[in-house]
Amino acid sequence: MTNLAKKRPEPEENSLTDKIRRGELTTKECPSREVLNHVTSLWGVLCLIALRDGTLRFSELRRKATGVSERMLALTLQRLEQDGFVRRTAFPVIPPHVVYDLTPLGEGVAAHVATLADWIEENLYQVMDAKQQHDERQQD
Repeated sequence: MTNLAKKRPEPEENSLTDKIRRGELTTKECPSREVLNHVTSLWGVLCLIALRDGTLRFSELRRKATGVSERMLALTLQRLEQDGFVRRTAFPVIPPHVVYDLTPLGEGVAAHVATLADWIEENLYQVMDAKQQHDERQQD
């Protein structure tokens, strides 16, 4: 190697890419795995996308995320609230009036999740074709 050849710069010891390369996200003990699970679960994705449109009541969220049980929606919202993505506001009235909306942190993660969902929708035909081709190869 000549003196003129460029040497690749060493990554910072604690940079995000360095941590990813070392596999911290892939380790069992990494707390980011739990957050990733909450955000990328089917119901987590649907809740985050639905709440991008604004504040919603529980019943409105349930109608938007068709197929989710009341229990699962409540659990999903609880987890997203604990992670700081969703804000739950209860009004002291009878019957109870509770609404959900995204926090600033939630708006950020919801934008990324929506980008992924958009990509899936835009490429769904290719994915379905690949799945069909795979299934046909498995039958041979």
